[in-house]
Amino acid sequence: MKIDRRSFLALSVGGAVGTALTPLPWKIQDDLAIWTQMWPWTPDPTDGENTHVNTVSTLCRGGCGVTVRKVGERAVKIEGREEYPTNQGGICNLCASGLQMLYGPTRIPYPLKRVGERGANQWEKLSWEEAISMVAEQLGEIRQAGQPETVACLSSRKYGSMPELLKRFMAAYGSPNMMTTPSMMDAYDMTLKRMHGVDGRVGFDLENADYVLSFASGMIEGWGNTAHMIRVNSHWKDTKAVIKQIEPRLSNTAAKSNQWIPITPGTEGILTLGIAYVIIKESLYDYDFVNNFSAGFDEFRSVVLSGYSPGNVSKQTGVDQSTIVTLAREFARARRPIAICGRGQGTVPGGLGDYVAVHALNALVGNINRPGGVWALPRPEMDGWSEPVLDALAEAGLMKPRLDGAGSASFPFAEQLFNRVPGALMSGRPYPCKALLVYDANPLFSMPGTEMVREALQQIPFIVSFASHMDETAMMADVILPNLAHLERWEDVPATRGFHRPMIGLAKPVVAPPADTMHAGDTVLQVAAALGGSVAASLSWEDYEACLQDGLSTHWAELEDNGYWIDEAYQPDTWSFAFPTTSGKFDFAFSGSDLQALFSPAQPQGDDGSYNLKLIPYDSVRIANGSVGSPPFLVKIVSDKVLKGKTLFVEVNPETAQAAGFGEGDHAVLKTPLGSAAVRVHLADGLMPGLVAIPRGLGHTAYDSYLAEKGVNANDLIGSVEDSASGLDAAWGIRASLVKA
Repeated sequence: MKIDRRSFLALSVGGAVGTALTPLPWKIQDDLAIWTQMWPWTPDPTDGENTHVNTVSTLCRGGCGVTVRKVGERAVKIEGREEYPTNQGGICNLCASGLQMLYGPTRIPYPLKRVGERGANQWEKLSWEEAISMVAEQLGEIRQAGQPETVACLSSRKYGSMPELLKRFMAAYGSPNMMTTPSMMDAYDMTLKRMHGVDGRVGFDLENADYVLSFASGMIEGWGNTAHMIRVNSHWKDTKAVIKQIEPRLSNTAAKSNQWIPITPGTEGILTLGIAYVIIKESLYDYDFVNNFSAGFDEFRSVVLSGYSPGNVSKQTGVDQSTIVTLAREFARARRPIAICGRGQGTVPGGLGDYVAVHALNALVGNINRPGGVWALPRPEMDGWSEPVLDALAEAGLMKPRLDGAGSASFPFAEQLFNRVPGALMSGRPYPCKALLVYDANPLFSMPGTEMVREALQQIPFIVSFASHMDETAMMADVILPNLAHLERWEDVPATRGFHRPMIGLAKPVVAPPADTMHAGDTVLQVAAALGGSVAASLSWEDYEACLQDGLSTHWAELEDNGYWIDEAYQPDTWSFAFPTTSGKFDFAFSGSDLQALFSPAQPQGDDGSYNLKLIPYDSVRIANGSVGSPPFLVKIVSDKVLKGKTLFVEVNPETAQAAGFGEGDHAVLKTPLGSAAVRVHLADGLMPGLVAIPRGLGHTAYDSYLAEKGVNANDLIGSVEDSASGLDAAWGIRASLVKA
């Protein structure tokens, strides 16, 4: 069997678009129970009829359509649903191991009240009546004191009925502090607002592109729907599309590309402007689009030509001048070129200037709202809902400034900036936070600077978690109202990034939940009813299913019948109607911003004198790194060059390692301004010199023995760096040192 450069990784990422990674023989022997799914905590399956139920997985942002095989009332296997538009039969490793999340020992079986110190994992069982009353009483007292703005809510999901229901609850209650955990979508949404004038979502018509410049996007690592992106990559091979991956580390995506272009981390936006320099200087841009459908081009051109020549850019990025020129000419002369960004899986935003520069590059070649280009998509909305009822307390509370500063004069286009909340909580400004509701989020693990996040959470008197599993943030809660697991609940699932059609999937209950758990939507409705007044009036549905059906009434029949709705005929607006900006045109100048300041890259924490290396995190399709921890299956397929036992291996270039006196497997201490960790060294030729690379998703302190205390959480060592233009977290890494253990 001959394996070429673009296909060899199929063996390590699931075999084309297929299923989960095949474990190595010694990994199988390590714990056979993992692979047979006959775990110590699992009862023997009973006999029964074999049935298959279609649903959508909500374990990650990919939102794969799946078919669940059941024996009697027990789910026994999860497979990809072949006719589902995004994944078309493929599923990622996390999705395939979803039964371990469903039946695992870290499920929270009933409502809990904290009785020990925060984080000590000491609880008292509550009835649902007691739990709802306790939460309603606490929130009611805050509201009656005329301080509804001091309550905040955090969700990991930005789109869908549950985030919208929580947003509605917060509005009726009187708090402006509805937030979601940051991601690349925040930066892209802000870019669309400023450059398009569109309050929508970005879509990428990748299937029809013939030349792709990816600025660190982990397309094979989970940047979009993993199965979809693997299929797109196979399609690119068939169509002879050219893929150029620009990032400091040789990722799976880079290995499957036509060319990997190593770059100094944090300078991706600078390289983008260097490419723009050549396109403008050599008049390779789309004259029709630039001259007739854009504004601010003269200002953009002036900034680019004054400071981003290939020579200057090469010195900053480490990319050869000739490579910069070649990339620019190839990109401009391609029939359907597209540039994309969002580091790794896109779970952290990055600097807004990078997104603006990349989007401007697409505009220069006129590939906006065109086949093979970047599209502005409408936001999915709950169009069947009426406006919430607001009393005087709610109206007054909603007029108060947000805890995170989003929407203020400093950050007028930001919707939420949760990365700024820990600092606000520590300072008590603009006011203290007296209660926090956490839904489907685990900021104590997934946010940079976890120790500061922990200290900030300690400042909040009352924390309510809707977690289904005992994660790090749930352990900090005062009350846990356990949510149903992913195969037990109704939920709508809008299409993820990387998809260019308006689409909604419908997750349906496959198995019956434990008796004392409840859908978070039903919990919110019951809390609202207990609060009474305008809050109850705004959330008056009998149950969450009725709420969901009401909100999706336009598409409900199709959703219920097919399990998804998709607008196959959707076409984006033409240039004449696509840009509801002040000028009615695409805005290169980003609404009059200081472009020079906008394009200045973020500087990592620490000083060169104390720290001679730079630590960068990387994403892996084998490790879950968001609100859901890796189930046992995923932990077992992590390479021994990443995790062996409980010890983490960090990647170091052989040249860098030799200079510091390290060899393969040597023990070391990794230090940053935020802390230190015991690690081992793995020599990696596919990493630029002067760097240390660490995977995201390990180092949990919660969950079960398969996951807890294994490896190091990258966020313990990497802090947030605020982007002055957007307020978003622009950190791409941190300065570090590696010393002998």
